[in-house]
Amino acid sequence: MNRFDSFLAPQLEDYMTYKRQLGYDIQSLCWALKTVDRYLVTQNAGPKDLTPAFFLSLQADLHTQNKSINRLLCCTRKLFEYLVRIEYCQDNPLRDIPWLPEENFIPFIFSPSQINELIRATAKRLRIYAKNFVKDLGSYMAILLLARCGMRIYEPLRLQLEHFRADDKTLYIEKTKFKKDRLIPIPNAVVTEITNYLSVRRSFWHADSNSYLLAMSKEKPFYDEFIRRRFHQAVDDIGLKCSRQNIGNTNIGAPTPHCLRHSFAVNTLKRIKDKGKSPQNALPVLAAYLGHSEYKHTVKYLKLLDAEHRYQLVNFIKTQDRDP
Repeated sequence: MNRFDSFLAPQLEDYMTYKRQLGYDIQSLCWALKTVDRYLVTQNAGPKDLTPAFFLSLQADLHTQNKSINRLLCCTRKLFEYLVRIEYCQDNPLRDIPWLPEENFIPFIFSPSQINELIRATAKRLRIYAKNFVKDLGSYMAILLLARCGMRIYEPLRLQLEHFRADDKTLYIEKTKFKKDRLIPIPNAVVTEITNYLSVRRSFWHADSNSYLLAMSKEKPFYDEFIRRRFHQAVDDIGLKCSRQNIGNTNIGAPTPHCLRHSFAVNTLKRIKDKGKSPQNALPVLAAYLGHSEYKHTVKYLKLLDAEHRYQLVNFIKTQDRDP
């Protein structure tokens, strides 16, 4: 199956193979190259069109956050560095294109009580019919792990059965965003929930051969869009549904599954501070738990003190925007 359709398709495929062989995660790279490929097709572009002006037009035509545009152009710039090295072209047309100024971003932060409400709302949507119950229970478990363990959305969906160690009360997470494996302790309540889920699954699904910890069926794992839908249904159920807003140079985020990871980091440090302990000393432990390769990645999650601080900040920004 061909992923690309433009005249650069063979070179794009070769570059993807090259990056994969070096051990890179090519998911975000694939998104960037497909975007460039589509633009080449819609503009009916050929080799002579690979100029700085062409990519400035691409930059202007992308209707998304500046951060996403910069990431796409960064991937494309590295692509052309590769094409220059293999002597497909002589110059890198993106070499002198500057980055766009990036907006401030305020993520949605769930308070601990709101997280509890979200989990209860997800549980209330479990369908009692045998055909759907195990699948619904699995999606509930995925959201529970996002909320209680601060995982990225794909991490619980990739867990294998052997990655859950009930006796040790741990989960083993393999090859995540930063190519790091990690073994994390999980709360007793989560251990109990996983154990109960597996017991229900065995009783409902005889001859279950699925190796995934959370399974959509006897044969298939979950896909993230299914979990996203369940998450947004629960958010709507508890009255927290809202749209993303752009005010000046600030993006105010709407609730997304990844916000549970932000909330986990913020609420964890707040609990540590409330106990009179040092959040600074806890930061290396939190970074390791979240699977960050450097502390700076964890710090990005800690722009806010808690959900109340976010509420006050958003209200302040909106007030300033209304003032003449």
